[in-house]
Amino acid sequence: MRSKPSFKINMPEINIYIIIIGITSTLLLFYNLYIGFLFFFGFIYIVFHNWRIANIRKKEWTKYIQNLSLDIDETTKKAIMNLPIPLCILEFDGRISWYNNKFYKMTDSSDLLGVNIDSIIKNLNLRKVLNENKELYTEVTYKGRQYTVVYNVIKNEQEKNAKYLMMLYWLDKTDYLKLEKEYNEEKNVIMLIQVDGYDEVLKSASEENRPLINLEIEKMLTSLETNTKGALKRTSKDKFILIMNKKELNEIEESKFAILDKIRDINHGNGLPVTISMGIGIDGDTVNENFKLANSALDLALGRGGDQAVIKTKDKFAFYGGKSKAVEKTTKVKSRLIGHALREVILGSDQVYIMGHKYPDMDAMGAAVGIYDICKSCNKSANVVLDSSNESIDEFVKRLESQEYYKNIFINKDEAIRNCNRNTLVVVVDTHRPSYTECQDLLSLTKKIVVIDHHRRGVEFINDSVLLFHEIYVSSTCEMVTELVQYMEENVKINKITAEGLLAGISLDTKHFAFKTGVRTFEAASYLRKMGADTVEVKKMFNSDVQDFITKADIIKNSKVIDNRIALAYSEREIENINVVIAQAADELLSVKGIEASFVIGRKDDTAFISARSFGHINVQVLMEKLGGGGHIDIAGAQLKDVSLNEAYKTVYEIIEEYLQEED
Repeated sequence: MRSKPSFKINMPEINIYIIIIGITSTLLLFYNLYIGFLFFFGFIYIVFHNWRIANIRKKEWTKYIQNLSLDIDETTKKAIMNLPIPLCILEFDGRISWYNNKFYKMTDSSDLLGVNIDSIIKNLNLRKVLNENKELYTEVTYKGRQYTVVYNVIKNEQEKNAKYLMMLYWLDKTDYLKLEKEYNEEKNVIMLIQVDGYDEVLKSASEENRPLINLEIEKMLTSLETNTKGALKRTSKDKFILIMNKKELNEIEESKFAILDKIRDINHGNGLPVTISMGIGIDGDTVNENFKLANSALDLALGRGGDQAVIKTKDKFAFYGGKSKAVEKTTKVKSRLIGHALREVILGSDQVYIMGHKYPDMDAMGAAVGIYDICKSCNKSANVVLDSSNESIDEFVKRLESQEYYKNIFINKDEAIRNCNRNTLVVVVDTHRPSYTECQDLLSLTKKIVVIDHHRRGVEFINDSVLLFHEIYVSSTCEMVTELVQYMEENVKINKITAEGLLAGISLDTKHFAFKTGVRTFEAASYLRKMGADTVEVKKMFNSDVQDFITKADIIKNSKVIDNRIALAYSEREIENINVVIAQAADELLSVKGIEASFVIGRKDDTAFISARSFGHINVQVLMEKLGGGGHIDIAGAQLKDVSLNEAYKTVYEIIEEYLQEED
């Protein structure tokens, strides 16, 4: 660096001094000519000397500035040439006009000048830079390394006509991404494992084979521990905890949790299949938070029927497995305990409101009326929240309204909201999703909520209930309510029409006792028959008119068979009870030889309804959950708002194709 010059710039005060000397010498000429001339010549010399020094200093300063500019230009060039990141300058057509040493080393190419950047590095969107008046960033992978490319447009003023060039800075972030990946892979993962129906599975095998089943389960889980380099601990007879790194979990995910299928293959004479549920918590801020996430994931896996793995982060879920149907429990102890607790909650409430899901069917309405009878047996007034009826429940609603026993049983949403308080009991039946209920606002107005449902649990759930009766192996909510009636401590008596409504709900969800029927289903039906339920009257509730029959025939006619085993159909007619008709059509399609699952789409107003059915080999619940719906492994559905029939059909078709590809 050049040394700073020793001179100082003339200050404005010097000129003032010279003027004063000039005035003084002029005045002396009047008083003494000799002395005046002497001072005047001195004044002239001072002026001349000052002018000469000023000129010299100006030249030296100009030279200093020029040398400094040269130094800066030289330093800038050296800095750019030796910039620690690759840099190149492009014409707007993509030709390279200049580059530094780092860019040369990065490309490892000679004679780059004039070469179009696209021939060296693809995926550079130079055209977008022209349309944006700001810096842009692009992620590029080149020769195994990852770069963030920063675009910067500059204007060259030295040309007669202003010329625009593009500077590209290449920020190598390969090492950072590698470090980030290693950090993420080393994050801890908590996996909670539970053997589904452990006691029932062991009881289904002979005494001498039970230790073999237990040993086989532990052997497979120990193998999982070894493969994941984790730490496994058995916390109880049917529960385990496994801690591993996220890298190993990613490998298990890639295999679609093959451990679920291996466990299911255990066979030592056991009548029931061995299945496990897994809840995995990841990406929590602490180990404790991961443990809580794993607990929540395990609850969700069990609520969906078990035999599956659920991965939970702070804001999302991932589901794997779920190929087995839930095993019916033989004990009714839980029904008795829930019944006793429900009676206490009813007695301690000011009033009771009962509601099912939107567009209620006979399972929801039958269960609601069953709870209504329980409340009346406890001498508590109750109402069923219902804004409007529909084809599937019209016949039953008319029967209720014609009886004095059910006077004023129904209440609309607005009136229920006005009268609801913190001590009002709200009983939700046949759904566990807040957004699916007849009146979601009631859930935020009370602190007492009871949920009774048999659907497999979804991500959305009513979490703040005081009492939860959620059994996914049960055929219907009506079966659950019937057991509550049977096993409550007080001898509850139900009306004949209530019994018929409950039996109709069971009949609907079991497809007239063909699907999901267990021993307890027939016991509940037997009890309802004893309470006076007339099976002929129940059948009349499902009678359809000629228009519905024709619509159903058209749906079956329009059906398309995918992969020789999945039927997809739609209804072109927009009738009032389209959701009921497409459900019946989906059931009918399962009677076609070779069909394992059926999907039927219908539309009413601005909503597309989808009904899905299967024999259990294809999990239609998982497919419907992708559309925001849910249900069971063999019976499920979904609703799509503001979607045309063609769009809904295309969406369902794509989901089926995706499922078949994953299966392959």
